[in-house]
Amino acid sequence: ISFRVPWMDDQGNQRFNRGWRVEFSSVLGPYKGGLRFHPTVNDGILKFLGFEQIFKNALTGLPMGGGKGGSDFDPKGKSEGEVRRFCESFMTELHRYLHPSTDVPAGDIGVGGREIGYMYGQYKRLTNKHGEGVLTGKSLLFGGSPFRPEATGYGLIYIAKLAVEKRLGRTLEGMRCAISGSGNVAQFASKKLMEFGAKVMTVSDSNGVLVFDDGMTENDWKVIEKAKNVDRLRLRQIEKEVTGRYIPNESPWTLNDTPYDLAFPSATQNEIDGKGAELLLSKGVLGVFEGANLPTTIKGQEVFRAKPDVIYIPGKAANAGGVGVSGLEMCQNAQRLQWRPEEVDNKLKKMMEDIYDQMETSSGKGDTLEAGANRAGFLKVAKAMEELGWLY
Repeated sequence: ISFRVPWMDDQGNQRFNRGWRVEFSSVLGPYKGGLRFHPTVNDGILKFLGFEQIFKNALTGLPMGGGKGGSDFDPKGKSEGEVRRFCESFMTELHRYLHPSTDVPAGDIGVGGREIGYMYGQYKRLTNKHGEGVLTGKSLLFGGSPFRPEATGYGLIYIAKLAVEKRLGRTLEGMRCAISGSGNVAQFASKKLMEFGAKVMTVSDSNGVLVFDDGMTENDWKVIEKAKNVDRLRLRQIEKEVTGRYIPNESPWTLNDTPYDLAFPSATQNEIDGKGAELLLSKGVLGVFEGANLPTTIKGQEVFRAKPDVIYIPGKAANAGGVGVSGLEMCQNAQRLQWRPEEVDNKLKKMMEDIYDQMETSSGKGDTLEAGANRAGFLKVAKAMEELGWLY
């Protein structure tokens, strides 16, 4: 599905962007996957991400198919009014394809609670319907789920904790962790790592990286969270407010002098290339856990696969907590209920444990967790297609 999105800027000029929704697979349930607003978005990237989403959703055990959508609109540098007008126009074009039983988008890069709220408000205006789970990631005031903002980052650390304990016989206590990105996933992954006693060494954005030589502090986290979610600032603008040092035009995967034990790429696709993967291995990294969708290039994946003693959990498993809790939000909307935060957190922990068990079971003797994740997700979808009579 492709469409034009007209919107008006603050100067009264008519502007246009492209919008897409890739409805990839409904084998296991309604199409489910995020909306991304970023200037690099095109239909090819969305197909690439939507294909991966099919198998990620399969691993959650919830009845969800796979899809992805978005626009080449860039929310950075736009006023509140411009973002709102764009979101309303985008939903005007998209709403006719959405239904709780057909297609349920969520957020992604450039689409947070603010954007979801504007789009849901427009959906309500257009349809005069409330309570339908046609978007997830909504505010708690109108059908959102507790723990949805935290879900991807927390789930990432829950599964990393399991892998480190079971594969390495260690805990996260004192481990030096590199995180890329500084958005939703990176923020809550950092918070949960600190709760488990790990040291968060880096966060980043598209302009550079903040390095915390002694580990991020709780106050550092609060400053970053406010800068990104409230003030919409770049990391370079808050260097004097945190204990870290800012290095422009670098990422955690290009720094030679910062030691890491674990890596959590949580920014965007294709951020760790072959050279970055080799640098991580030269640092003695023990595990790589993908918080972003497909953040490692094919060459980078080949480098990690050549070292099977290094834990490598792909995004379809490692960051499935986000879409998992989106699925739980759909359940709450269908029941007209809102669960308690601790109830959602417990379900998230159990979901990540189940995903880890699927990887272990499907990997077989001597195989990697990555192979187990790929195999488990694929077999679920293939089996469903067979039983539906779609394979012949």
